[in-house]
Amino acid sequence: MTAPLLDIRDVSKMYRRSRTELVHAVRSVSLFITAGETIALVGESGSGKSTLGRIALGLLNPDRGSVLVEGRSLRALYGSELRRLRTTMQPIFQDASAALNPRRSARQHLLQALAVRNAATDPEAIRLLESVGLRPGADYLERFAHELSGGQRQRLTIARALAPQPRLIVADEPLSGADVSIRGQILNLLLEIKRAHRIAYLFITHDISVARAFSDRVAVMMQGAIVEVGPTERVLAKPEHAYTRRLLTASAGFRLGGSQELARQLTTHL
Repeated sequence: MTAPLLDIRDVSKMYRRSRTELVHAVRSVSLFITAGETIALVGESGSGKSTLGRIALGLLNPDRGSVLVEGRSLRALYGSELRRLRTTMQPIFQDASAALNPRRSARQHLLQALAVRNAATDPEAIRLLESVGLRPGADYLERFAHELSGGQRQRLTIARALAPQPRLIVADEPLSGADVSIRGQILNLLLEIKRAHRIAYLFITHDISVARAFSDRVAVMMQGAIVEVGPTERVLAKPEHAYTRRLLTASAGFRLGGSQELARQLTTHL
């Protein structure tokens, strides 16, 4: 059998809140993602979703357990081998403003990312900008983050994530804070990217409507542990865990409002 693209095995992570108190951010989590698959990691704020995402990317080391990418352990690799494996995974963070260096132009951000595969040229940077809807791309090359709207900044971070031609993107609440029209545009863009390049996603969100629209499987996280995982339609139609049922109940009011408009914008892709 082919190894999963990402295989998280029995991972735990603790933080020290005070001298005497330890916080279990992630508790014995196992999760795998296959090529081209999207898993939505859902749960309330503080449930450990972002910590797990950073562990998956190799930005945090777990206290216990292992992370395998294409069957190889991140912690067992060093130097060029580790750098090569890491380029197969790229992040998209919640706050695009914080993710972009305010002193660098769009060109500088993209050329740095393209250098990983020896493709650091203006034509390639322009192609990337236009692939995420920033057209004409040449008009955006010299712009800095503060000269872009919130939606444009997020599109630039997506272009940067695509530059190394990754096989997996870890998207940590990439729609948070955006209004409904921008949320729909960004989610449609991510869907188009998935279909065009067969990229897999670990999509971290607290929004059940986004998980329903975007994912193949859902993993529900509560207090650092995954309490339910399965095909999206099955989990959201017939949840087995009481916490999942609570999340669905809590999201019902929102579905009657903003996410109806989000769903309408996604109808051409679903």
